Amino acid sequence: MSRTREKQQKDRREYPHLGVLPDDLYIQLEPWPRIGRPPKHDVATWTVTDDWPRCVPVTEAEVGVFEAWFGDIFDELFGPCR
Repeated sequence: MSRTREKQQKDRREYPHLGVLPDDLYIQLEPWPRIGRPPKHDVATWTVTDDWPRCVPVTEAEVGVFEAWFGDIFDELFGPCR
């Protein structure tokens, strides 16, 4: 057998053939993703919902992490600590 024929047979064996999927699978079949530029969205139709509570609890450890990583930026924005 020639090498190209061996390669063709090997390629055919490696790729699974998909048939009809059973109806009782727990997956949602979705259309294939579009190729190319995504469609433009009209931001005028977007809705913003604020469902955060009025006061959000923050621990001292969380404040320490933000001060350690973003302390220089906070000083530029709000001035140095007193």
